[in-house]
Amino acid sequence: MNASTHLSTRASTEAAKASVNTSVVLFTSDLRVHDHPPLRAALAGADAVVPLFVLDRAIEDIGFAGPNRRAFLADCLADLDRRLRDRGGRLVVRGGDLVEQVCDVMADAGAADLHLAAGVSRYAHDRERRLREALAADGRRLHVHDAVITALPPGEATPAGSDHFAVFTPYFRRWSGHALRAVLGAPRTVRVPDHVHSLPLPAREGLTGLSPGLPRGGESEGRARWNAWLRDGIDRYGERHDLLADDATSKLSPHLHFGTLSPVELVHRARARPTPGAEDFVRQLCWRDFHHQVLAARPRTATADYRTRGDRWRSPESAAEDIRAWREGRTGYPVVDAAMRQLLHEGWMHNRGRLLTASFLTKTLYVDWRVGARHFQRLLIDGDLANKQLNWQRIAGTGTDSRPNRVLNPVLQGKRYDPDGAYVRRWVPELREVRGAAVHEPWRLPAEERARHGYPEPLLELAEGLRRFKRARGLD
Repeated sequence: MNASTHLSTRASTEAAKASVNTSVVLFTSDLRVHDHPPLRAALAGADAVVPLFVLDRAIEDIGFAGPNRRAFLADCLADLDRRLRDRGGRLVVRGGDLVEQVCDVMADAGAADLHLAAGVSRYAHDRERRLREALAADGRRLHVHDAVITALPPGEATPAGSDHFAVFTPYFRRWSGHALRAVLGAPRTVRVPDHVHSLPLPAREGLTGLSPGLPRGGESEGRARWNAWLRDGIDRYGERHDLLADDATSKLSPHLHFGTLSPVELVHRARARPTPGAEDFVRQLCWRDFHHQVLAARPRTATADYRTRGDRWRSPESAAEDIRAWREGRTGYPVVDAAMRQLLHEGWMHNRGRLLTASFLTKTLYVDWRVGARHFQRLLIDGDLANKQLNWQRIAGTGTDSRPNRVLNPVLQGKRYDPDGAYVRRWVPELREVRGAAVHEPWRLPAEERARHGYPEPLLELAEGLRRFKRARGLD
């Protein structure tokens, strides 16, 4: 290309920028085209939009980009790009410092407005502040949209004299009385400027350290699973969701975390089914909003106790062998080990399993909840900061639970929620020959049979762990 051709091309590009009113939509945890307020607002106010996703260097630096979530994210971005291309658009991907990349794209596109879904974490608040300051310096505007990542904005339902509800039941009553915004359809057409360049889409191929049973991500997968759940699962959710072997939960949490499904749409469509199961499912969606409103009001609870109990947790050094056995599913308590092995294999764990494994680590082994939360963060595809950290705190007794010293007995819980041992036998192959509820107490089997199975002896007796926990909490 000679100089005159280059100048001509540059001049025509600049003229195109000036003649087209363009906005940028920054996708974060909202990787969908259905019910997407920032995208619809941008399209309503501009001739063209740049759908942008930034592979944020800061997210990798703080350890939130584990292999499982990177693979699921790659699926989500590929599916989002396909859906945008079906509408005449495409996804623009950049990498590096998020604010720098957004400003570069806006300058490249000649865009004056940026649309973004509101977040609740300390990092999300800081991201909004930095973006607002950087854009204002260039005479550009930031529009932050509520009720994109949650069904109800975090500050919408508050008690008198406080900025958040600390107890779920009154929050649920208030939340249930609020009208949610209407569900928005997917746009028919998305016009994206041709000259805005993009990095190649990330791909899961080549990633190492993935869980072998990791599911696929993306809005197409999420909507297919949601529609199947509406047909075949939701109406019996209340009576079956705690049964470990039944696989009767929705498994939609990864899609809610990455935003391939809209919580507003899920609540509306579930409420349209007048069944107890649908009501129970809506209650679980409210739990998600509850934790988001707590974290929005108290960002420090991502790493600090919401309510301190004066715990002096065992040091990681003194508990190293116990922690390793817990992570690997070798505690000697079959239902705990089954759940931990499910996590290793799928990057996901049944909710009842999460409660049991968290209780065992924090109250039987008396190990700091943050140790468990970090392990879950490394593997879970639905490693949502608000839900994960605050659920860990709830079980550890440092969060919002009104019964902070409750301890879940893994033997009794196993017999109740996996009565014939099918879940344990699925994930602990050493015990597949043990029939019925006996699988939950393999130490009671004859010594010869125990040796043949090769399953480890319990790390400690439950009574010993309970005595240590009571002493630590001053309950003895």
